Amino acid sequence: MNASDRTPADLLRSALAADPSRPLVTFYDDATGERVELSVATFANWVAKTANLLQGELGAEPGDRVALLLPAHWQTAVWLLACSSVGVVADVGGSAGRADVVVAGPDALETARACGGERIALALRPLGGRFPVAPEGFADYAVEVPSQGDRFVPFAPVDPAADALIVAGAEYSGAEVVERAVADAGRFGIAGPGARVLSLRGYDTWDGLSAGLYGPLAAGGSVLLCRNADALDEEALAKRVEVERVTATVR
Repeated sequence: MNASDRTPADLLRSALAADPSRPLVTFYDDATGERVELSVATFANWVAKTANLLQGELGAEPGDRVALLLPAHWQTAVWLLACSSVGVVADVGGSAGRADVVVAGPDALETARACGGERIALALRPLGGRFPVAPEGFADYAVEVPSQGDRFVPFAPVDPAADALIVAGAEYSGAEVVERAVADAGRFGIAGPGARVLSLRGYDTWDGLSAGLYGPLAAGGSVLLCRNADALDEEALAKRVEVERVTATVR
């Protein structure tokens, strides 16, 4: 990170300037056999498109609340950074009824219907595939996002001191997210640039978000997310650590 990085979106911009081709997020789903690896540049492009969708099509403004009813997934990571880019509050697992926008995976659609604002559904299918039929009352993310612009400029500057994240009942500003992520790098054994972190934690706690996204991003490293990893025995997990050149594992 750079000294001027005050929000998670700033961290991503610095990573893009430093080395756009290096891996940033690698995702496994051990229930489907899916593996997706996103470079910094590819991830940043998804973030830009999603931020344009959020700001332009959905009309989200700084201070609005976006409920993210999603598991630890590469598309969830994209939404977290898109929220930071726009300046809205990412409420992870938050109340749909209190949200201005709700973003839900296939297992949370009924809960998401409590949102009176815009509703986005993610199929979470391999390669970012769409729903065979879009759920009634929702826009399909995989249909809406490809046509969005590849560059994003917020309508208003993002205030690092403003609320940016809510998880497990705790609220953090953008600056606090960055500060805590930097501090967590040592705790999780993220030893600077080149670190590759395997996170087996969900995104429903600060530690899960820090180990599974913010910490590696702040340290100049990369993260390996594994969904449904309970299907793996210790031998298979050790093999993955070896093949993926993991330098730290967070359980």
